[in-house]
Amino acid sequence: MNRREFLMASTAAVLLPTPGRAAAPLRLKAEPVNARILPEPKNLTPMLGFNGSTPGPEIRVPQRERVSVFFENGSERRSAIHWHGIHLDNAMDGVPNLTQAAVEPDETFHYAFDVPYAGTYWYHAHHRSWEQVARGLYGPLIVEEPDPPAVDRDITVVLDDWRLERNGSLHESFGNRHDFSHGGRMGNVARALFSRDTVRRGDRIRLRLINAATARIFAVSIDGGNGKVVAHDGMPLAEPVPPDDLLLAPAQRTDVILDVTGPVSFTLRTRQSSYGLGTIAVSGSNPAPIDTPIRPLPPAQVPVPDPNGAARLTLVMQGGAMGGHHGGSDFWAFNDRSGMPEAPWYRFSRGETARITLRNDTAFPHGIHLHGHHFHEIGDHGALGHYRDTTLVDPRQSRDILCVFDNPGKWLLHCHTLAHQASGMKTWVEVA
Repeated sequence: MNRREFLMASTAAVLLPTPGRAAAPLRLKAEPVNARILPEPKNLTPMLGFNGSTPGPEIRVPQRERVSVFFENGSERRSAIHWHGIHLDNAMDGVPNLTQAAVEPDETFHYAFDVPYAGTYWYHAHHRSWEQVARGLYGPLIVEEPDPPAVDRDITVVLDDWRLERNGSLHESFGNRHDFSHGGRMGNVARALFSRDTVRRGDRIRLRLINAATARIFAVSIDGGNGKVVAHDGMPLAEPVPPDDLLLAPAQRTDVILDVTGPVSFTLRTRQSSYGLGTIAVSGSNPAPIDTPIRPLPPAQVPVPDPNGAARLTLVMQGGAMGGHHGGSDFWAFNDRSGMPEAPWYRFSRGETARITLRNDTAFPHGIHLHGHHFHEIGDHGALGHYRDTTLVDPRQSRDILCVFDNPGKWLLHCHTLAHQASGMKTWVEVA
């Protein structure tokens, strides 16, 4: 896209709904909303949302607490909610035709689950997600550490894009063949949405970045401070690293702790140019800034894999434009199979370790997401890399992951470019 086609709207910060504690029970109602995507005096955008807004309300809950949510479907579409990245009971995972029936309009479904790991997560629709997430059915889910890092502000930053008409309405091109066979539904407006629009110079802030787009990979630069990346996909890094050249595939999250030196701006880097996504303004100075080094977050107590006894599996991504032939029945396939098979791709014993080679034989990148689990990305010489629930595999490249399948149930495995999932790139595994 060139600058005329890419309608950036970053002159002012757009605030997320006020964060709220997860009082028991919580009510989430999917319903039509009008969103401020384009700056005033341009039109509001009719969308879908939760509790009157999109993104939906930020849910905050202490680690190891139980979440109880009554989902009311006030839209005219069947739907369900997936709690992305949470290691939860399988029946609560929110995948129609695998873990539950879709919730009909005007009906209610009760989700109740524990949150074992602290970190940055999110929730989103998982029925026709390529359309319902693009229409706005998603929101942040923050699980707080018992002993959080010392920061002055904890700020959620949702990255998203929207395909809009000139009058501000959503372009009704959902599910078209070009999007499904190419890179997915790319928007012509992109923004960063903030839970807070001002900070003080000298503040130490925690930025929780969430890529809620259905297709866009956000290559993001952050200016206005010095800091470190401390977590990916909710899981702490053993050692914080500088936030250089951040890259977030759809559904990925990254936590950054930053010492503020000026307005905190977010920039999208593309092959053509760079575009401002939004800025958190500076107002005043912190009289007593935190001056200790940025330290790692408390480590998560995760299962230890058995690399030597791991099952060895290969999942091949196939299809799409310029992708060649495959044996599937749709645009995309895993191992010559499109869409959900009746039998699982693989059955694991509880606690079994698997090393899976994710091989991308297509011309497009894919962010592969495993429900109900995290996994280690495998680095050079077999070293354990980041612990994630979604990994980005570039075109014609491969990545090995190592996972302990310790959560019983039926778990979806799919590309989180949601148009790719809808047109073939999904399967499932079963843990006994």
